[in-house]
Amino acid sequence: MNINFQRAADRFAGVPICALFSLLHRFHRPKPLTAPPRRVLVILLSEMGSLVLGQAMFKQLQQQYPDATIHVLLFARSREVLDLLGVISKENVLTVNDRSLSQFVVDCFRVLRTMRALKFEVAIDCELFARSSSIFSYLSGARVRVGFHRHTQEGLYRGSFLNRPVLYNPYKHIAQQYLALVAAIESRTVPVGKESVIPRPGPPPLLQFPELELQQVAAQLHADFPALKDKSLVLVYPSGGLLPIRAWPPEHYRRLCAELLRAGHAVGIIGLPEDKPLGQDLTAHCQSPQCVDLTGYTKSIRHLLALFHRAALLITNDGGPGQFAAITPIPTLILYGPETPALYGSLAKHVFCFHLPLPCSPCLTAYNHRRSPCDGDNQCLKQILPAQVLAKALEMVKLKDSCPS
Repeated sequence: MNINFQRAADRFAGVPICALFSLLHRFHRPKPLTAPPRRVLVILLSEMGSLVLGQAMFKQLQQQYPDATIHVLLFARSREVLDLLGVISKENVLTVNDRSLSQFVVDCFRVLRTMRALKFEVAIDCELFARSSSIFSYLSGARVRVGFHRHTQEGLYRGSFLNRPVLYNPYKHIAQQYLALVAAIESRTVPVGKESVIPRPGPPPLLQFPELELQQVAAQLHADFPALKDKSLVLVYPSGGLLPIRAWPPEHYRRLCAELLRAGHAVGIIGLPEDKPLGQDLTAHCQSPQCVDLTGYTKSIRHLLALFHRAALLITNDGGPGQFAAITPIPTLILYGPETPALYGSLAKHVFCFHLPLPCSPCLTAYNHRRSPCDGDNQCLKQILPAQVLAKALEMVKLKDSCPS
């Protein structure tokens, strides 16, 4: 579904539904839990990269409630990432397809029937922006409903039916805030979760690949693009994904790719099939057999992660690839502007985040439904110069040999 349609539906349908459920909650409050929960539902409908940032949360849930069965509700397009992380049994994953309104409605009714049948005792809503996840948490029937709440803040209205409302904190990394949701399950402070300091999680565990699989992926890449063989490969992700305002300017990428080639590196432009115009633009500008268009080339996220093992560096806008890189050894440069690494930065060991903290940055927040007031002139990214990124890239490309495989 179109993101603007999703925002409109969330506002004009989500607000009155949340208000209705809040009214119902006033007259019918669930009984408190008297024992550790046996079934927990985690609702995580964000972009795929949030699943990587949520690994510590899943680990903490399993340690805190070793006898509980943990389920996850997410969009179908994120399913592969969750399966790769291996944090949840595959049979415990509930998916909703959001590619069309009709499919979304059908899947919602299917998921609601499943949730009610499973009789969840705890529902953890990890969303900051969407009211749909808040609605799912209410309809799950869970006796304990955990989620972010505005308390005395303006905006972020998502109903008042949470009985473990966690204060959203824009100054804490989102991985820490996910852990705060787990701590809130048994918290009795006001607001909940004031018992202890929650440190920022360390790097996530690396995804292990069979050596033969990595060799096959590299061999196929060299067969398809012979000019890459025996060359140091830098992968570049120039797309902004669902939010084009997050993209570094194409002219900056043109200069960067050309300079990387002059420095003796090969360049691969990665992205989805719909990013093909970007890939073609950059390869046409560079006019080198060692600058190749890999948009739409990888058949799956696993294929992309295997390709990361072949490369010496990833340069990317804020988005999924930068978060996925955290579970591989590849050194990574991530360009932030409308959002901040203080809140969404990769937890990887070998990562550098460019961010220019202009007075207006970050402008994509929980308070504006990630709808920036910027007129499209994203100076927060335009003022990060190609020479700066190139210098850091040439420094980091040497890290590959020292990174664990």
